[in-house]
Amino acid sequence: MGVKLSVKVDGAAMPEAEARAFWTRFSEHMESHHGDLAGFAKAEGFATVKPGIGTEGPELVLSRTGVQVPYGSKTGSPPVHGGGRGGLKTSQKRRRR
Repeated sequence: MGVKLSVKVDGAAMPEAEARAFWTRFSEHMESHHGDLAGFAKAEGFATVKPGIGTEGPELVLSRTGVQVPYGSKTGSPPVHGGGRGGLKTSQKRRRR
């Protein structure tokens, strides 16, 4: 079946078939509204959605009461695509010493 796509709602796991459909809607929304986590959360009836990597792979963490952080924010989960601002690479750290 491929990669497991998890969705957790206030700590409870969403059933797998429902989670896959939710991920499809999330992906479609993000393609047409890049970075609009708050808009997607609101459209789905949630306060927040945070994409990240869980113990089993890609994961969306939803809350009905949380506060939404911007996509890729250092205070939020890292974006699923692995982008974001990183520090120096290990090889660069060695050279700076």
